[in-house]
Amino acid sequence: MGEQNLFERFGRTFPTGTVLFQEGESGEEMYVIQAGRVQLTRQVRGSEVHLATLPPGEFFGEMAILNRRPRTATATVIDDAQLLVIDARTFEAMVRGNAEIAVRFIKKLAARLEQSNAQVEVLLLADLNHRIVHLLRHLAEVGGIVDGPSLRIEITAEQIAEQVGAQTSDVRVCLKRLEQARLVSEETGAIRIAEVGKLDQFLEFLEMKQHFGE
Repeated sequence: MGEQNLFERFGRTFPTGTVLFQEGESGEEMYVIQAGRVQLTRQVRGSEVHLATLPPGEFFGEMAILNRRPRTATATVIDDAQLLVIDARTFEAMVRGNAEIAVRFIKKLAARLEQSNAQVEVLLLADLNHRIVHLLRHLAEVGGIVDGPSLRIEITAEQIAEQVGAQTSDVRVCLKRLEQARLVSEETGAIRIAEVGKLDQFLEFLEMKQHFGE
C-alpha cells in the first residue's frame, strides 16, 4: 500500500499547537508522522521535561495500544503536521501482513527503549552536576567522536538542558565548573571531553557523594 493510499485512509492534518494526547490519558491510537514535527514532554518532579522532538518518518503513541496503559508523555504538534492515525486493529493487521514493517517496528522500539532508559536514569538523579556528567558519559559511549586524546560530543548547552530537565543558564554554570576542572570544554555545537577516564573518576566521586552525603 503506497503512502498516498495510506494517507487517504488514515491521514489527518493537525495545526501547530494541537495537543494530540496528554500524559496519564488512556489511548486507543498511535501516530506516524508524514510531515511536520511533534514534541514529547513529561512531568518530572513538578516540571515539564522535553523528551524528544520527532521528525517525519517517526511513530509514537504505540505503547498505549500495545499494553493498554495510560500515555506516558504529552504529545504536542510544533509544526503543522500530517499524521497517520492508526488504531489497534489496523496496526495488528499491518504487522501481520508485512514482515518488513514488523522488523522495522521492533528495531525502532528496541532503540527507543534503550534511549528512554538512559534518559530516565539521568532525570532521576537529584544533583544537576551529577545529571549532566552522567549524560555526557552516556553520550560519549554511544556517539562520541574520537579526536586524539579527547572525545567530541555533538550537543549544545540548550540540548543538555532539555535532556536533564534544567534551565540552560544553570547548565552553563555547571559546564563552566567542569571546564575549570579541565574535564570538558564547550565548543560551537559540541562539548569536548578532555579525557574520558578523568570524567569517569569524577562520576564515581559524584556517586559516592550521593550515597554518603557531603
